[in-house]
Amino acid sequence: MFEWYGEKYWGAAHGLAGIVHVLMEFELTPDELEDVKGTLRYMIRNRFPSGNYPASEDDKGRDVLVHWCHGAPGIALTLVKAAEVFGDKEFLKAAMDAAEVVWNRGLLKRVGICHGISGNAYVFLSLYRLTGIVEYLYRAKAFACFLLDRAPMLMARGEMHGGDNVFSLFEGMAGMAHLFLDMVQPVNARFPAYDF
Repeated sequence: MFEWYGEKYWGAAHGLAGIVHVLMEFELTPDELEDVKGTLRYMIRNRFPSGNYPASEDDKGRDVLVHWCHGAPGIALTLVKAAEVFGDKEFLKAAMDAAEVVWNRGLLKRVGICHGISGNAYVFLSLYRLTGIVEYLYRAKAFACFLLDRAPMLMARGEMHGGDNVFSLFEGMAGMAHLFLDMVQPVNARFPAYDF
């Protein structure tokens, strides 16, 4: 398993989900396709009882992070991609289960797409794009409306974090702005620099 700074991460930023997501963009041999499916099934089998996913192979006791970079949101996007590529209902069901985690625990204290509310909204947009189920669009709108209505006030009061790099796409307000633009045509929304 790939290691980053001595950790075997599972997430989309620098872990299994991100690697598998990229692999699905390429033409693979039948054996390689089975390896991709097997990796995803391993992750699904080893998720937390809550439906969330560990941050790393050695972090299976801490059901804490619900971010694109670590946890259900990033893995959900990879599972949506797998459902598109393979037409496998197992991957779609796992993505929908992960979306429930995001809905219940995904209103975070940051605004960006890496580890913030904006990134979590893309889980719902990707499922809406794939399934056409309007509930996912409503959930994406709820997250976006929360940001639009509350983020400036909560950041001013110090109750919400604008990001480590406040104007960056992944960690700051540019990610929130990107989400707002994607909400204009949600059926075409894609997680920036990740979904193609």
